[in-house]
Amino acid sequence: MMTQVGFLPDETSSFVGRRAELARLDTALATRRMTTLIGPGGVGKTRLAVRAARAAADRYPDGAWWADLSPLYDDALLLPTVSDAVGLADHTLRMPVEALCEWLSDKRLLLVLDSAEHLRGPCSHLLAELITTSPGLTVLVTSRQPLDTRGEHVVRIQPLPVDGAPDALRLFEDRLRAADPNADLEAPGDRAAAADICRRLEGIPLAIELAAAGIGRHTVAQLATRIGTRFDAPVDAEDLTASRLDLLADDSLWPRRHRTLRTTIGWSHELCTPLERLLWARLTVLRTDFDEATAREVCTGGPLTPDAVDRALQGLVAQSVVQWDGTRYRMLDTLREYGRMWLTELGEERAAADRHARSFLGLARRAHDGWTGPDQISWYHRISDTHLDLCAALDHLLAHDVTAAQEMAGLVGFFWACCGHLSEARGYAQRALGAGPVEGAHLTRLQWVLGVAALLQGDFATAEKYGALCTATALYDRDDDGMLGATYLSGLTQLMTGEPAAALEAAERVLRMTEPGSSGEGVSGEPGASGDSGESRPYGGSGEAGEPELSGWPGVPGESGEPGGSGESAHRLRCRLITVFALTALGRLTESLPAATALRRSCERGGEYWTRSYADYQLALIALLQGRPEDSAAHARDMLAGKHRLRDSFGIALGLDILAAAIAAQGAGAQAARVYGTGHAYWRMVGHPQRGTPELGAVRENCELQARAAVGDEAYQRAFERGQADNAEVGLAAALQSGLQP
Repeated sequence: MMTQVGFLPDETSSFVGRRAELARLDTALATRRMTTLIGPGGVGKTRLAVRAARAAADRYPDGAWWADLSPLYDDALLLPTVSDAVGLADHTLRMPVEALCEWLSDKRLLLVLDSAEHLRGPCSHLLAELITTSPGLTVLVTSRQPLDTRGEHVVRIQPLPVDGAPDALRLFEDRLRAADPNADLEAPGDRAAAADICRRLEGIPLAIELAAAGIGRHTVAQLATRIGTRFDAPVDAEDLTASRLDLLADDSLWPRRHRTLRTTIGWSHELCTPLERLLWARLTVLRTDFDEATAREVCTGGPLTPDAVDRALQGLVAQSVVQWDGTRYRMLDTLREYGRMWLTELGEERAAADRHARSFLGLARRAHDGWTGPDQISWYHRISDTHLDLCAALDHLLAHDVTAAQEMAGLVGFFWACCGHLSEARGYAQRALGAGPVEGAHLTRLQWVLGVAALLQGDFATAEKYGALCTATALYDRDDDGMLGATYLSGLTQLMTGEPAAALEAAERVLRMTEPGSSGEGVSGEPGASGDSGESRPYGGSGEAGEPELSGWPGVPGESGEPGGSGESAHRLRCRLITVFALTALGRLTESLPAATALRRSCERGGEYWTRSYADYQLALIALLQGRPEDSAAHARDMLAGKHRLRDSFGIALGLDILAAAIAAQGAGAQAARVYGTGHAYWRMVGHPQRGTPELGAVRENCELQARAAVGDEAYQRAFERGQADNAEVGLAAALQSGLQP
């Protein structure tokens, strides 16, 4: 659910009561820099934090942002998780905490960290730094215990009142009707029995919800009797269920007699069938939300057949152990914690981790295969949304199956290096290379990931090193795709360091050598020479501005009837992109225009967006250099739309600079200044000053000169600062609106 600016989770069920607590939290958020909402598991901290944050969001110009810490088993991914939550996609070599502090330093936003109790020390240290360096930052934390951070204001949340207040009973009735719209408490004695249940459960919301879910197997009166019998029975200190559930209690906050929640969870566990209990335990290995297919892959085994997983999953949903939001499943952290204890008791931890790692290795393989197909966007989002599970799988494989880890780090790093998560891409690739011998395509991919991540972080020396290593490995293995990938890496490094002629020569040569169906010698043969004179036509055809001759170009049907290039590999498409960039940088626009047009068509036929959007970027730059600013703006907006779908902040920053220049060339100085300011906001998001190939320097300078000349320095500065201060998403949405604005 998007707020005006920021992100807060959806509320998928009714919110009951808590007026006094909401008022206290509202006051705390208005007057305190850091508030920690504490209480035992299941008391409703997360729901209350969502509601309070949503109510306060309008006070924060830079939004309200949510980071769920419950999937983190240690603090290794704490900084990346918080950085993702506030929209930072740092592309630099700085320490992550330094980048995060700088990103937040001038922002006025609300940051919510949910479920911090298992990371109290690391969270306390991080927040101490953030609050010190970010005067406009307000933090709300949910935890079972205070973080003991200096300046922390603690708000304790109690269970719902059960005597003299209707909230607990209303929650029971709401959840009853959510499970069965025809259910009610109108039968004689039902309302009194429900009130007794709420009293027995001491008003703890999760306990009440679990009890209401049990009505499908009992009447309200029967449920009240069963709960009464269980709660009146003495607790056996030797009882396995009771002793393990004791771990869910926090004795520093609640007396030991408050066994209500852990007893209710144990009772819900007993109501489950044996296969439902087994599934409950096995699902706890998942770090993020999941679908049915993932549940089957991760949990199938022994008595849990794929069909049995489906049936057991629906049983857990019916009992509120697993939540379903219409598209994905998730398990509350308190219930996950209980299931994890039973997974340990069953001795299945290693087997579950093996299945989990195998499942997400399979996901990485399928995503890699689908990168150039029509589902590229959905595959990228799938990789992005399962980031924590992929990291967990890689950690497990690095410890137990190095070969699989090396394969997976190369496959996943391909996505992470293209569209963000550079630190993880580089870190896991380095760990995989250092874990043991590796050869073939796995080695080439790992070298490629390291090189591209280094390049995007501005580490050109490392990028050049790994480009050379990739080339050597691919030549030795006679690997066409590896050679294309190496050439892309080396060529992009050369473009960024002002050597477009060398990039063009290498890309042309390797594209010829690896042409599908060609009679050339391939990468194993002696490479031929290729000139880079002004007369060179690497793809045949010359074409005038705006009317490229496409016959005979790769990806475009020619007179011979050869099919287009919609089946080209990702590395081949990117290698063709290098030729387009290089031709433009060399000023050979009558060649780069048809080359970019042909490349875009190849990508469009195959459903490929990442390279296609950079072809749009080149078309925008070419049109601008040829004096066609209207066409340039249209191509720039196409590029921005594609990069927005891929969540590629670096690409968006580049596109906004070109769009601003195209608008400035049309005389709309204030609009150009605002778009240019939004571009600067995105450059800050990736942690770099404006980046790109050297020829962009003149384009940016000319943009500012034209915009200032059109409206004057004062109006330019106001519009630029407005764009820079806008939330990035809001500014991008304004930039994507076509047409000139007065």
